[in-house]
Amino acid sequence: MVRSVGEKQPELARAALEGLATYERAERRDLRSRRDVLAEAGAARLYDFGGNGPPAVLVPSLINPPHVLDLDDEVSLAKAVTGMGRRSLLLDWGSARERLDLDIGGHIERLLLPLIEGLGGRVALVGYCLGGTMAVAAANLTGVERVATIAAPWCFAGYPKGSRASLLDLWQAARHTADRLNVLPMEVLQAAFWSLDPQRTVSKFARFAQLDADGAEARRFVMLEDWANEGEPLPLPAARELIEDFFTADLPGKGAWEIGGRAITDVLGVPLLHFTSAQDRITPDASAAHGDREEIAAGHVGMVVGSARRQLQGALAAFLDPACR
Repeated sequence: MVRSVGEKQPELARAALEGLATYERAERRDLRSRRDVLAEAGAARLYDFGGNGPPAVLVPSLINPPHVLDLDDEVSLAKAVTGMGRRSLLLDWGSARERLDLDIGGHIERLLLPLIEGLGGRVALVGYCLGGTMAVAAANLTGVERVATIAAPWCFAGYPKGSRASLLDLWQAARHTADRLNVLPMEVLQAAFWSLDPQRTVSKFARFAQLDADGAEARRFVMLEDWANEGEPLPLPAARELIEDFFTADLPGKGAWEIGGRAITDVLGVPLLHFTSAQDRITPDASAAHGDREEIAAGHVGMVVGSARRQLQGALAAFLDPACR
């Protein structure tokens, strides 16, 4: 990508290579506080962030690690939820090696549902990215109080046709290797994300080269890039369902997704709120499920960890207020 962009913008390419070298050398520090495990189901765990009130379960994507929702003490949605009249619980899907036989529906049935049902009543779900899709599905299968999604796809036909076709091509090229490994390596999906906007990918590293290497912004950049690149591989059944049934066939958007023989819909009998963004290249706002929406002026990750998080957190606090029905 740097070579391609650099053909017309050599200075940008030079700065991006400098930024990549700086990123490689950067000191890594984990600034997250350790949390107790409240409950487990198979490989999955619920981390307890505390707070008073009925539980809110934060459901991350299967594709990246959960700690984007708890990046550090200053930028932590999980910590912020403790001040919203809720007990904040963050789901970690666990090692892919322990869930190799699960498709996306299987992750919901065998991991997410037992954890929700073990909490008793009045559970709110807050799902990020694919975790939002899974949270809506879970609300079809068990009783929850309300559901909020953040940058979550449902109508996959809302993605540009070119992006869907490129992902299918990438899947077909990687399928032989994925079959042998029984997983789809994270690197394959990351290449798909990069290809959505190569110019932006190169430019962000060029900008990083200009930052104070010891400053908070540079530190957070390193943490986010590490998060984006260090996820567990996707179990083969989940990868197949995501790419063939969701992105290619759009089963959720067509109302044709089933889990355990039960139809899954985005029309729920409980309050439902979707946080979307016209700036989101990973999850276009046209792909969001039906229901009330709150527009956030930030990208896919920025709405959670950038300055726009304050808008998101304010609206989420109002939605999660246990006094609201």
